[in-house]
Amino acid sequence: MKSLIPLLVAAPLAGAALLLLGGRALDRFGHWLATALAALSFGFGLALFSDMLGRDAEHRAVTRHLFSWIPVNGFQADISFRLDQLSMTFVLLITGVGTLIHLYSVGYMAHDERRRRFFAYLNLFLAAMLLLVVADNYLLLYFGWEGVGLASYLLIGFWQHKPSAATAAKKAFIVNRVGDMGLSIAIMLMFAEFGSFAFDPVFGGAHQASEGKLTAIGLMLLLAACGKSAQVPLQSWLGDAMEGPTPVSALIHAATMVTAGVYLITRSSAVFDLAPDAQTAVVVVGAVTLLFGAIVGCAKDDIKKALAGSTMSQIGYMVLAAGLGPIGYAFAIMHLVTHGFFKAGLFLGAGSVMHGMNDEVNMRHYGGLRKYMPVTFVTFGLGYLAIIGFPGLSGFFSKDKIIEAAFAKGGTEGWILGGCALVGAAVTAFYMTRVMVLTFFGEKRWQPDAGGNAPHPHESPRTMTVPMVLLAFGSVFAGGLFAFNDSFLKWLEPVTGHEEGNSPLAPLTVTLLTTACMLAGVGLAYLVYGRSPVPVVPPVGSPLTRAARRDLLQDDFNHAVLVRPGSALAAALVFFDSRGLDGVVNGLAAGIGGLSGRLRRVQNGYVRSYALSMFGGTLVLVAMTLLMRST
Repeated sequence: MKSLIPLLVAAPLAGAALLLLGGRALDRFGHWLATALAALSFGFGLALFSDMLGRDAEHRAVTRHLFSWIPVNGFQADISFRLDQLSMTFVLLITGVGTLIHLYSVGYMAHDERRRRFFAYLNLFLAAMLLLVVADNYLLLYFGWEGVGLASYLLIGFWQHKPSAATAAKKAFIVNRVGDMGLSIAIMLMFAEFGSFAFDPVFGGAHQASEGKLTAIGLMLLLAACGKSAQVPLQSWLGDAMEGPTPVSALIHAATMVTAGVYLITRSSAVFDLAPDAQTAVVVVGAVTLLFGAIVGCAKDDIKKALAGSTMSQIGYMVLAAGLGPIGYAFAIMHLVTHGFFKAGLFLGAGSVMHGMNDEVNMRHYGGLRKYMPVTFVTFGLGYLAIIGFPGLSGFFSKDKIIEAAFAKGGTEGWILGGCALVGAAVTAFYMTRVMVLTFFGEKRWQPDAGGNAPHPHESPRTMTVPMVLLAFGSVFAGGLFAFNDSFLKWLEPVTGHEEGNSPLAPLTVTLLTTACMLAGVGLAYLVYGRSPVPVVPPVGSPLTRAARRDLLQDDFNHAVLVRPGSALAAALVFFDSRGLDGVVNGLAAGIGGLSGRLRRVQNGYVRSYALSMFGGTLVLVAMTLLMRST
C-alpha cells in the first residue's frame, strides 16, 4: 500500500505538466482533467488512511524510499517519503479541500481565456504542498517549500495585466524569500551538527546537541514559518495576495500555504522541546500575530482583505498553540484542520458574492444579499458561526482547546497568553459579525459602476455552490467529531506527544469566558453596524482605525526599517565601488598611461635626438665626476 505514497504527489504534478505542455488542444477539458487528478490524489489519500487505521497506533508510520537524490561522500540526500498521523492529516486536508476548490474554480474561471494555465498552476500548488508534508528529510521538504512559493507567485499574479496583481505577486515572493533563507540556514546547521538533514537522525540526535545550537536551528525554522504562514514580522504580503483570483485566496489561506509554517514547527517538535528560548519566541510571535490580524480585520472594507486579516489571526492561534509544546501541538493541528473547512468556505462564499456583484469587493456597496443569494448566505453564515466559536460548531471545539492550553501554561505567562487568546476571540467575533452585517443584512447599497452597469445579485452555479455546501458540513461537524472521546488528540499523540498542563481555570470556566467574549464581540458589532444605516463612504475614524486600514503601518515600518536603510547601504556600496575601488584601479591605470605617453615622446626615432640625449648624459656624468673629486 505504501507504494501509493509517491502517487499522491505524482497525480497533480502530472496534471500540471500536461496542462502546461499540452497546448490549446486541452483548453476545452483541461479544467476537468486537473480536477479529476486532484480528486485522484484524494482517493489515494483515503486508501492510505484506511490502511493506516488497520494498524496499531505505534506502527502506523511508514516510509517509502525511491532513490538516492544526491549520493556523495559524506552527503546523502534521498527522495524518501514519510506517512504518519501528522502528514496523513495534512494529505487529507490538502487533497480534500483542494479538490473542492478545483471544482469551484470550474465555475468561477469559466470565462477566463487562460483557464487551462490557471488549473495547471493549481495542480502544481497541490503537488508542491503534498511533497512538503510527506517528505522524510528537510532538504526534500525545502524542495516542496520552494515549489509552494513558486506556485503562489504564479497564482497571485495570474491576472498580471493588473499592476496591483503583479506587484502583490512580487511582494509575496520577496517576503517569502526572507523566510526561506531561515529554512536554508537551519538545514545547514542541522547538517553541521548532526551530519544529516533526515528527520530520524536530527530528532534522534537532538538530545545530544547543545541548547545554543538547537536554539539557533529553532529560530531559523521560526523565521521560515513566519514567512510562509504570514506571521509577524513577515506578514505584510498576505493582504496584498488577495489580488489573485478568489479560489487562490481560498487555497492559500485555508488548506495549503499558510499552514506550512505550523506544520514545520510541529514536525520539528523534537528541536523546539529542547530549545525553550526558541519555543518562547514561537509563543510570542503567535500571540502578537493573533491580535495584529484581528485588529486589521476590523478596519477592512474589502471582504477578501477582511478575511485575510482573519487568516493571519487564526494562524496566530495555531502558532501560539504549537509554541506551548506538548500541551498544544495536537490542538494547533486540530484548529488548522477545522480552519481549513470554515475559512475555505468563507473565501469561496466571498467569491460567490463577488460573482453576483460584478466583482465588487467593497462591503459598503453590498447589503441585503441574503435575499438574492440564499445558498451563499447559509453556507457563509455557518462558516461565520464556526470561526467565532459558536457553541457546537467546529471553531468552538478547536479554538477553546487552544485557549485552555494557553492558560494551562501556568504562572504569569499562562495568564498573559490566555488573556491575549480571549481578547482575540472577542475581536474575531466583532470583525466577522461586521462582515456578515455589511454583506447580507440591512438595505441594499450597491451602485452602478463607472460604465453605468448596476449589479444584479444572483446565486452562483452549482459548480460553485456544491463545494460551499460540503465545506459548510465540515464547518459544522468536524470539530465535534475530533473532540469526541479525544479522538483527534489520540490520533496525533504518537507523533506529537501530549502533556496535560496545570491550568488555574477549569475547562468549563474557560468555555464560559470564551463564549462571553464571543457574545460581547457580536453584540458590539451589531450596535455599531446593525442598528443604523451604513455610510457608503467610510468615516475618517480614530487613529487606530486609520492605522488598521493601512495594515497597522506594516508596509511603512518595512519601508523605514528595511527598504530605506537597505537603499542607503546599496547607494553607499555603489559609491565606494565606483569612486573608491574603481577610482583606485582607474587612477593607477590612468597614471601609468600618462607616464607611458610622456616616455613615448622621448622615443621619437630621430638620430640627432638620441645623439643629443647621449651628449647631455655625458655632460651630466662629467659634471658629477668633477664634483666628487673636488669634495
